[in-house]
Amino acid sequence: MASVVKCFAIDGIDGYPVDIEIKTLEGQPMISIIGLGDQAVKEASERVQAAIDETGYIFPKKRVIISLAPSDKKKSGSHFDLAMAIGVLQQNEDMAVKNISEYGFIGELSLDGRLRACHGILPMIIAAQRNGIKKVIIPVENLKEAKLVQGVTIIGLQNLSEVVRFLEGKNVDVNRMSDKMEQEDWEKVVDFADVKGQKELIDAVILAAAGGHNMLMIGEPGCGKTMIAQRIPTILPEMTEAECLEVTKIYSISGILPNGHGLIRHRPFRAPHHNASLNALIGGGANALPGEVSLAHNGVLFLDELAEFPRRTLDALRQPIEDKQVCISRVNGTHTFPSNFMFITAMNPCPCGYFTGSKCRCTDYEIIKYRGKISGPIMDRIDIQKEVKPVNYFELEQEQESYTMTSREIREKVKKAREIQQIRYQNEPGINCNAQMSTALLQKYCVLDEKSRQLLKETSEKYGYSARVIHKLLRLARTSADLAEVENIRLEDVKRILNYRDLDRSNNKMLVVN
Repeated sequence: MASVVKCFAIDGIDGYPVDIEIKTLEGQPMISIIGLGDQAVKEASERVQAAIDETGYIFPKKRVIISLAPSDKKKSGSHFDLAMAIGVLQQNEDMAVKNISEYGFIGELSLDGRLRACHGILPMIIAAQRNGIKKVIIPVENLKEAKLVQGVTIIGLQNLSEVVRFLEGKNVDVNRMSDKMEQEDWEKVVDFADVKGQKELIDAVILAAAGGHNMLMIGEPGCGKTMIAQRIPTILPEMTEAECLEVTKIYSISGILPNGHGLIRHRPFRAPHHNASLNALIGGGANALPGEVSLAHNGVLFLDELAEFPRRTLDALRQPIEDKQVCISRVNGTHTFPSNFMFITAMNPCPCGYFTGSKCRCTDYEIIKYRGKISGPIMDRIDIQKEVKPVNYFELEQEQESYTMTSREIREKVKKAREIQQIRYQNEPGINCNAQMSTALLQKYCVLDEKSRQLLKETSEKYGYSARVIHKLLRLARTSADLAEVENIRLEDVKRILNYRDLDRSNNKMLVVN
């Protein structure tokens, strides 16, 4: 009779149960691992044999068949080792455990029998919970991550010998964590109090954060674009428990979550370099891992030097920005990863970077050609375009009091506006902020008076705005009204948001001779 041991695998960002079936047959001693495993799974045969011998048991001198069911789904990773070893020992009658079906096993084996930490523990433990598996044995280093899931008994052990003794009911020093989880000390050291002399830009950032809007900053080198972008996560509302779990799952699968760390509580900030590949930004690879757009989920994706990114790479951002998820198709199936992020970008105004200043020698044609590297569809998806003026260090140094706000003060403003939006959309599934409003909701919550409508119409005709841009302007106006805590969009809200399309006005002034 074959032995069956429970383990788990990853599909996208979710886990699913895998039955490890082991059967020994008479014949030439060998191990066959079937079930569409990758190279790491096939190499498990060597690790399992060495670990069993090192633990003091004798590996069966027979033909050993190990099947990973369901056999029609590809599986990857080295975390199947422990389940395979337990199944072999049970099949060889080296251990007798009647209630083996109550346990799940996750862990990579070293050649001396020690258990090594694995990636993707969190989604696999969640899969155990959903499938009624109440006890899961894992490596000690993964305990803190696994204990985030309630309703499952997590048993952290150090080596294969301890696992066998525990299953046989012998006295083993089980490494358990207290139920009280300590919050990770990941406090941010950056603060908006460090930003000086950028009142207009900070106001635009507050508007973007309050409604979850995308933003482009245009300015010469050294004017503070990157500095401000790095501080945006500090003014966003704190993540809910569900959002924290979702982000932690993504980082766990990607292998970025350090061993011994628990729940990620701070909103992620990702800033890939402009030479990042398409797969690195969107996700992909042989096993379809999440890319930067998914690692920035529930946080901020910052692309500095936007015009330096390859156009093909930027155009691939269209779907993640609009749909808040990215679909990656491979031969072995389609994987869907979440990608609900604030899209913050920065770029120089011209090739030399000093347009409108005395140092700039670029012609209008060169400037338009440089800005044309960014496609129209991507620009349509950016709500706010704000020029960043350079600051005079010596003038700011002499000022006793300059315009400064701490991140805590700004966050309170943003939090109040978000609370208004959450109440407004409480009966709208999937809508949490103004930036996510559908067309139907725009008609319901973004009603303009005649003067405001006429102003928006004239501006749209002047700059040739598409319907998408007009919708984004209406969402911005709604956010401006929420920050002011008023029910209806006012004329001053429309005037304010029209001042946040600096690139459109700049391009309109360019003169190009054919």
